[in-house]
Amino acid sequence: MKAMNYISSILTSKVYDVAVVTPVDEAPALSARYGCRFLLKREDLQPVNSFKIRGAYNKMSRLPAAALAKGVLAASAGNHAQGVALSAKRLGVKATIVMPETTPEIKVNAVKAHGASIVLHGDGYSDAAEEAARLVRETGMTFIPPYDDPDVIAGQGTVAKEILEQVQDADAVFVPIGGGGFAAGVAVYVKGVKPSVKVYGVEPEDSDCMSRSFKAGRRVVLENPGLFADGVCVKKPGVETFRLCKKFLDGIVRVSTAETCAAIKDIFEATRAICEPAGALALAAAKKVAKRGKTYVAIVSGANMNFDRIRFVSEETEIGERREAIFDCRIPERPGSFKAFISRIGRRSITEFNYRFADRDYAHVFVGMSVKDQSERRRLRAQFIASGFPTVDLSDDFIAKEHIRHMVGGHASGATDELLMSFEFPEKPGALLHFLSVMAGRWNISLFHYRNHGAAYGRVLVGFQVPKREERAFRRALDEIGYVYREVTDNPACRDFVG
Repeated sequence: MKAMNYISSILTSKVYDVAVVTPVDEAPALSARYGCRFLLKREDLQPVNSFKIRGAYNKMSRLPAAALAKGVLAASAGNHAQGVALSAKRLGVKATIVMPETTPEIKVNAVKAHGASIVLHGDGYSDAAEEAARLVRETGMTFIPPYDDPDVIAGQGTVAKEILEQVQDADAVFVPIGGGGFAAGVAVYVKGVKPSVKVYGVEPEDSDCMSRSFKAGRRVVLENPGLFADGVCVKKPGVETFRLCKKFLDGIVRVSTAETCAAIKDIFEATRAICEPAGALALAAAKKVAKRGKTYVAIVSGANMNFDRIRFVSEETEIGERREAIFDCRIPERPGSFKAFISRIGRRSITEFNYRFADRDYAHVFVGMSVKDQSERRRLRAQFIASGFPTVDLSDDFIAKEHIRHMVGGHASGATDELLMSFEFPEKPGALLHFLSVMAGRWNISLFHYRNHGAAYGRVLVGFQVPKREERAFRRALDEIGYVYREVTDNPACRDFVG
């Protein structure tokens, strides 16, 4: 479809039969801190708490009566499922949603509440999509795609129409990217109506299929996209969405998990609403590229947050704002050295402090402190080193933040031939049993630490005692399990505190 046809489709869309015109709210404290204006387009206030209702309804409202009579079907674990379910309810048609068996009960119940039938199948979206395709062939129902469809793209693009009507002086609009339907719809409208306004797509650093596709000049498949911002967890962009994003976006900004968590806090402080991780991506990106005097519109795309993720978000927020420094400091094991070390910290607020005797000559201290910015973090490290305390900065170390700071104990002197591995375990019954069934009786497990983030996967740190001659067989066994893993034996936090 040509750009002008998309604009026409956006202008004639019937999404307001079910969607609402959402407000634009300013984040005043954040704007004052950066010297610019941050405006929040509140798609979290839609009836299903996300923008997905727009695309789903626009697609379904344009279907022939004969197709609607057979019913509609979708595969989704989240916002698209609710958008299709509510749209079907308003149109008076039957809807079936295929969801992974790992989908949290709160999301399953939310879809059921709109009257849709639920089919639970497989471990993830790919399995659910395959089952949905089978059901379409078997039943003749119409599949409602989540993003790679002209009518879906046009429905999402109605957000851009509202933004340009509500904000006359916008310098740039930021929109999250999963499969690209939302970004494509917003970009094609803004660039067609007011091309002076920049439009940037936003992706998590660990789930950036569109960014990588831009660089490659073709659609790239991610083997293991990050799961924290599950609303944009897509392995491959759509055909049409890639074409439109490549042509109309001014660029893509990638943001970290910590930056996303900090943006969730900013949105809460401005609105008292808790958005989901994908919903905060746009603001995280706007903050990252902000210049004084500019006006930025960040689309808060959704608020379907699992409650048990809030703890993790809170922990990551200070790191995302670069207001926490985490250090691995080595101190001599002699009287007075502990006091001397603490005196170097001074009156700074301590967020974390872990110490355990490990060696008669020296000990490692895991310490977290509040800092104003990264320059203070660098100065602190230099001061520790100058005072005779060798220091490693772990502020950006994944293993240190995810596991070590939550563990107790210390070095195990008897754990010879130890390899430390970081895993992503699927959050489903039997995951641990499957893991142990493959590994049981072959290599001793010397360490095990698990953390749940309220996502479809949990982070697990495991230590194995593996003789050198058995390493090849050991890695074959890990591949057999089928879980994402990587070795972290040489990670500095592991080496100094648990290795």
